[in-house]
Amino acid sequence: MGTFKLSSPSFQHNQMIPSKYTCDGEDVNPALRIEAMPPQTKSLALVVDDPDAPSGMWVHWIVWNIDPAIAEIPESSLPAGAEQGTSDFRKTAYGCPCPPSGTHRYFFKLYALDGMMNLPRATNKAGLEKAMKGRILGQAELIGLYKRR
Repeated sequence: MGTFKLSSPSFQHNQMIPSKYTCDGEDVNPALRIEAMPPQTKSLALVVDDPDAPSGMWVHWIVWNIDPAIAEIPESSLPAGAEQGTSDFRKTAYGCPCPPSGTHRYFFKLYALDGMMNLPRATNKAGLEKAMKGRILGQAELIGLYKRR
């Protein structure tokens, strides 16, 4: 399985996410840059989650069928043609970081896949992971941190 790179012009790996992208700000997704994905990639999937939530892993955003021709997911947007699943906020949209206490880690995980995903819109993280099993060509990860003001 290959690896490729996921970064953001808004924050560095393992550094603080600006409040603009949180419940203390505008509640919009940060821009993400994608580089050097495996050449056989037919689609991308993105999962954003927080393993430090009091109830355990908390899913903030699920997106699949991202066109591998894109080099960036712009701030406050969903790539054209991409589908969103249901987050733990029970919505099909970006759910911003909003930790109740302490500093939490937010994992932006991007998967290069060998084809498109035919999934219902209500699909959650477990459903996406099941559908991706055996289809992942590579994975990139970006970790952002956030603590409420």
